[in-house]
Amino acid sequence: MLYRLTSIIVLGLFAVILFSGCAAYTASPALGRLYTDVSAPSVVGVGENPPNLKIKVGEGTVTSIFGLIATGDASIRTAANSVGIRKIHFVDYKSKNILGIYATYTVLVYGE
Repeated sequence: MLYRLTSIIVLGLFAVILFSGCAAYTASPALGRLYTDVSAPSVVGVGENPPNLKIKVGEGTVTSIFGLIATGDASIRTAANSVGIRKIHFVDYKSKNILGIYATYTVLVYGE
């Protein structure tokens, strides 16, 4: 009886690990099944980029583990406030995913 219960528990844990591999993912223009590390524009043409202006870059990141735990703040507002941006010029994002186990999504806000 104990052997059968142990076998069911081990099989259940194996199934959870096997099928949770695709649970941790992030938005991406191209998704690799084993590994993804891409950057892309999130918002195009938000504002002008005047010449000779020192541009600040703010970041906000969200992290996911196994698609079961996700933490962080990748909002544009948080990224802009992290470096004191008051006028946003454009927004990009970076996405990383490793075997569906560990994933990050980072918003990059450029402005003054």
